[in-house]
Amino acid sequence: MFDGFAKVWTPVILATSLRRGRPLPVVLAGEKLVFFRGSNGQAHALVDRCPHRGVSLSLGTVTSDGCLECPFHAWKFDGSGAVTHVPLNPDAKRERLFARAIPVREIGGVLWAWTEVTATPPSEPIVPEALTLPGLARTYFQVEWNAHWSRAMENMLDSPHVPFVHKSTIGRFMRPYLRPDSRMDVNWEDTPWGGTTRSMLDDREDSGADLHFYRPNMMALNIPVPKQVFRMHAFCVPIDASRTRMIIVGARSFATWRVLNPLFNWSNKRIAAEDRAIVESSWPVEVPPPSEETSVRTDRATLQFRKYYYAQLKPPAPEQTRAA
Repeated sequence: MFDGFAKVWTPVILATSLRRGRPLPVVLAGEKLVFFRGSNGQAHALVDRCPHRGVSLSLGTVTSDGCLECPFHAWKFDGSGAVTHVPLNPDAKRERLFARAIPVREIGGVLWAWTEVTATPPSEPIVPEALTLPGLARTYFQVEWNAHWSRAMENMLDSPHVPFVHKSTIGRFMRPYLRPDSRMDVNWEDTPWGGTTRSMLDDREDSGADLHFYRPNMMALNIPVPKQVFRMHAFCVPIDASRTRMIIVGARSFATWRVLNPLFNWSNKRIAAEDRAIVESSWPVEVPPPSEETSVRTDRATLQFRKYYYAQLKPPAPEQTRAA
């Protein structure tokens, strides 16, 4: 399960998408899941398939005691996947009947999942600090792109495209300094959670911003504002081989009035839309190995991502059987 995306913590959906009393079907890395909230509001996720006759549990209902009831024979499952009731079968050995559960956390307005069935995660999610830092105003939105998540992720780590793709938005601040002979330097530093990259145009200290990569699929952009916190986060969540759920979270320590949130969200949506058209046109759909496309010095950060992707996530292709 979760081919190419197994045994990792990942953002899945915005927490506001999951309401009490309503099961929510979600596809994550090609696997059909169902999310629901228990009686205490805690989020849970099960594989969206009843172990009895294989129907979709997401077609069922959430009961008053916070269990998920199958629509077919009304078996009830709690958040751990255990069966709590089997109608018409009081002698059923319920301890042997269970659905498959996925570990879930709710942090920073986002639901996170560990991509391994019925497992105890070896660690907790590494969450960018601005998602939970007190005193910040935050904006959220999610949108589906027709692209492989690896293409979306490397786009979020790519600085050289900013003055060209975003020339009327965030790139407009760089364009006055561009010359035909301009040089951009891109640095990369490994971190315990992934890496940090910083770009600099013609050695200007004010021409770049810090990008933080959080494995496997998260980016945090630290936008320089004197004595303030201003961050934009992009989470590239795989739906399947050709679709990605983009979750964008902004965080700021200034202009924190809630009435301004739609304005900041509008700006982030506009920037994301500029990226979307480019990313959806990429071919092949999935990023190739580092050596299979032409690259230059300013591709350092995206090449680091490709190395990680093929070394840690992408399963090796089966060897071709030699003809006798």
